[in-house]
Amino acid sequence: MDGERNGHYHMPETRGLCLSEEQTVSTVLRRPRMGMGNRVPDMRTEPYKLTRRCEVTAILILYGLPRLLTGSILAHEMMHAWLRLQGYRTLSQEVEEGICQVLAHMWLRSQIALISSGTTSSTSSSATSSRQGGKRSPFDKKLAEFFKHQIESDMSPVYGNGFRAGNQAVIKYGLPRTLEHIRLTGTFPF
Repeated sequence: MDGERNGHYHMPETRGLCLSEEQTVSTVLRRPRMGMGNRVPDMRTEPYKLTRRCEVTAILILYGLPRLLTGSILAHEMMHAWLRLQGYRTLSQEVEEGICQVLAHMWLRSQIALISSGTTSSTSSSATSSRQGGKRSPFDKKLAEFFKHQIESDMSPVYGNGFRAGNQAVIKYGLPRTLEHIRLTGTFPF
């Protein structure tokens, strides 16, 4: 509540992290030759070649969360990893977190569709059915819908507004075209 009074809508609650290392190596392409009078007769105008390499070293997720929340966090963090590995380096927080939230939301929608398409068992508990790989209970569907609603109704500028802008773009243009636009411009297409 103190955070909300100070204008912070999304209080930090770290549930997952994507750790990565990036190495940038600069090398001289061609050493200039010194001519008479210390003149440089054939100096090239592109003095450096940058080699970038990024490795995702870990995805960490808080232990003990419900399966559906863990899955959505994993989808979110895997999108961070994919962005790093594909060379998306200088995105604003709103664009990066927004597209990651879109992936978490898409995963939850897929889980709701899977639960809805199967026969549910009202007698087995959610934990038992999850461990046995069996049918999901109506509780699982409600829980997935709750987590999906949390993403949709988040009021934070970064996660909430980023999700809504990214989701609109994905609905209008599809995920591949949206990602290509982000790669080229660093923004969502509108």
